[in-house]
Amino acid sequence: MDKKTQINFWYIIIAVFGILLIQNLYSQYTKVEPIPYSRFHTLLDQDKIAEIAITENHIYGTLKEEGSDGFKDFVTTRVEPELADKLDEHNVTYTGVIQSTWIRDLLSWIVPMAIFFGIWLFIIRRMNPGGISGGLMSIGKSRAKVFVEKETKVTFADVAGVDEAKEELVEIINFLKDPTGYSRLGGRVPKGILLVGPPGTGKTLLARAVAGEANVPFFSISGSEFVEMFVGVGAARVRDLFEQARQMAPAIIFIDELDSLGRARGAYGLGGHDEKEQTLNQLLAELDGFDPKSGVVLLAATNRPEILDPALLRAGRFDRQVLVDRPDKLGREQILAVHLKKVKLDTDVKPEQIAALTPGFTGADLANLVNEAALLATRRNGISVTMGDFNNAIERVVAGLEKRNRLLNPEERRVVAFHELGHAMVGLALPGADEVHKVSIIPRGVGALGYTIQRPTEDRFLMTRAELENKMAVLLGGRAAERVVFGEISTGATDDLVKATDLARAMVLRYGMSDALGNVAYDRERSVFLQPGIPMPQSRDYSEETANAIDNAVRALVDHALERAVAILKVNRALLDRTAAKLLEAETLNEPEIEAMKREIITGSKIPAMA
Repeated sequence: MDKKTQINFWYIIIAVFGILLIQNLYSQYTKVEPIPYSRFHTLLDQDKIAEIAITENHIYGTLKEEGSDGFKDFVTTRVEPELADKLDEHNVTYTGVIQSTWIRDLLSWIVPMAIFFGIWLFIIRRMNPGGISGGLMSIGKSRAKVFVEKETKVTFADVAGVDEAKEELVEIINFLKDPTGYSRLGGRVPKGILLVGPPGTGKTLLARAVAGEANVPFFSISGSEFVEMFVGVGAARVRDLFEQARQMAPAIIFIDELDSLGRARGAYGLGGHDEKEQTLNQLLAELDGFDPKSGVVLLAATNRPEILDPALLRAGRFDRQVLVDRPDKLGREQILAVHLKKVKLDTDVKPEQIAALTPGFTGADLANLVNEAALLATRRNGISVTMGDFNNAIERVVAGLEKRNRLLNPEERRVVAFHELGHAMVGLALPGADEVHKVSIIPRGVGALGYTIQRPTEDRFLMTRAELENKMAVLLGGRAAERVVFGEISTGATDDLVKATDLARAMVLRYGMSDALGNVAYDRERSVFLQPGIPMPQSRDYSEETANAIDNAVRALVDHALERAVAILKVNRALLDRTAAKLLEAETLNEPEIEAMKREIITGSKIPAMA
């Protein structure tokens, strides 16, 4: 319960007790003595009553002189005259009962008041769930949370793997601390800085670190908090937020998930009176009205820059865009150094080795990996976290939870064993393929009945056509093994076929690697950071004849990759059978067994090249 609600509640309680006290004092001051009806008759016979007032059930009277009991005003309840005469004949003392109704009268107005107060409190809380005072009057107020250095407790020492982004933000912090020194050559602080990058790379963490380093007021709000049901409310909140920042300048405003607020206008055929468009228009106006000398800097973060309004990204509004990308190997080492300080490590743990085993991991993924390794060590009652715990944690993150209780019949286990060895042997036979680290037929995750773990030895940013062709052959090695050994294929290659087909289609449509179609891009990659491996539905800008040629080229690439994998396994059939027997017995092949298999595998001229 917020402070204002508490004050209102205690005010009502005090008012109720005050009313009761006043009523009690008043009744004491105007005291009326209830007397029996028979005594009323006696006083009447003795001529002691000065005046009376008769109602339907009561008689109110005043004595000529104050009685021996110390009262002068009295009240009595009327009794039927016939009954009173009969009682007088037998000398019976009788009286009417005056029924006390003060509790009923009190509840008759306190209970409705309490009900209405409860309804009022419920409505106010529904209208104002954040607990901000003002209720409906504050619906246009900003809900930004103000952080200062002592509250965030995050500095650039807690941020690693994004050195270039840190350098850009350090410049902003120094400008806020010394605006005169930074503007001595005529430069001005950028009005807006947009942090873009995949989810989990540390955009929000960077913004919090800015708050900890700058020692200035830090307004943090999500873009979705500007948008309400009522048109104009979001725009009012934008105005209020910037007004608060100007009053506390120098200050930093941070808007997280900017894409929920800054989506391109008119992209979905909506009218100009849409609430999101009005809010965006107000944000654009506020950015135009920035005084560079006011010391207010706008930070924003998004993982969908491709859908932002162009007017928002132009120079003079968001002057600078800072990429916060997935870290490279050195960046992953730096991130691990930050998170490993909180864990008790064994002497065999090497951060550089873990970084080499985790290509493509973001900062959030690495933090989760360290936590999973610590939990696995705790589960086995270890005294420290070992490198084996990290290897198991990587497998758990990449492949899913191990399911040893899932029972497979003997024939299915043989199919899975040969399938996984097909991936491994093709990967070992082809030059430039990712190194094979482990082969297992223990089910993991939702549908994986076995898995082969390959990890690159270094970060790669470019791949040749030959390397992509080898990658497709490795993906289809499982299906090739089923065809070579059993003369039959199963449903186990479903995911492999999807990945190989997507890779072949990308080679044809985007990379221009088909001789039949030439160096032409027939597709565009839209989603920059969100799920880049999943193709997006797009309009087709080519003829039906070209579409048919694309389908044929994709099929030819996949078929040739399968033929190459089949050829490799036929040449190494004896080694495949021996290794499969070992895998069925041990269920897992680790690096020593894989190295022994690599030394025996046949490569070279006996393997047909891609057409």
